[in-house]
Amino acid sequence: MIDDDEALMARAAWYYYNDGQTQQEIGERLGIPRIKVSRLLEMGRRTGLLELRINSALQGCLNLERLIEEQFDIAEVRVIPRLDGVRVSERLGQAAAQYLMRHLPENSLLAVGWGEMVGAAIHRLGHLATDRRVDLVSLTGGVQAYADGLRIVGGAQKFYLVPAPLIVESGEIASALRNETSVRSILDMSMQANFALVGIGGLTPEATVIRHGYVHPNEVESMRRRGVVGDVLCRFIDSDGAEVDLPLHRRVVGVPLSDLRRGPKVIAAAAGSEKVQAIRAALRGGFINIFITDEETAPALLH
Repeated sequence: MIDDDEALMARAAWYYYNDGQTQQEIGERLGIPRIKVSRLLEMGRRTGLLELRINSALQGCLNLERLIEEQFDIAEVRVIPRLDGVRVSERLGQAAAQYLMRHLPENSLLAVGWGEMVGAAIHRLGHLATDRRVDLVSLTGGVQAYADGLRIVGGAQKFYLVPAPLIVESGEIASALRNETSVRSILDMSMQANFALVGIGGLTPEATVIRHGYVHPNEVESMRRRGVVGDVLCRFIDSDGAEVDLPLHRRVVGVPLSDLRRGPKVIAAAAGSEKVQAIRAALRGGFINIFITDEETAPALLH
């Protein structure tokens, strides 16, 4: 159901971008102050409800999208322009939210990982999640890891969390938890989602799994010698995108990457020179359907 402000926004945008009317003329036509017209247009751009498409002979980003799609056999790729002064996680989250705004149907389910990009995307979705009755479901355990997402999600109807830690003391405990009804039901639910949104982590001290203490920095070099280049959902992968056989994986409570290949459409968003090797590996893994990155990272992926 479209609320009054969204209907006004759509009308104002049409008059402004399509008919070339000024904000003052639009305000008089709609019976609202000019400043409200300006705010409606800005809100539409910020939330992604209004999408500006630029037709230009300078097709750098579009060409990079096509090349990445062809090289890695990805269904859809979005390459966003760089914007100085804005955190890359915010930019990627905004782009992911805009994609979801265009593709999430009413009464749908969105499975999510965690991290700064995912949190930014959920925040951008805002009231749209309520308007379209979109519920969220976690792809892993780790209630604390999702705490920020819960704080900012606001618009979601419901957020189904796996009631377990992300990493436990032993493989036996993890196995028991994964088979426990309340845990199993949420993990199964995540595989029925319309889309899944995940980040890609590099094997660096700045990686989310290391900063949050799930992996000790001293373990990084040992992992690197085993061929690890990065992680997705705390599943560490080699340069071909395959899960490396690590004892840690047996202690993780969450969806294996192999399940993502037959689950929801997976949207992955990541950028940064320190992540290039990890991103390239994840794209080779065969579990990503939609990929979002920036114009600085994209060329490096093709080298």
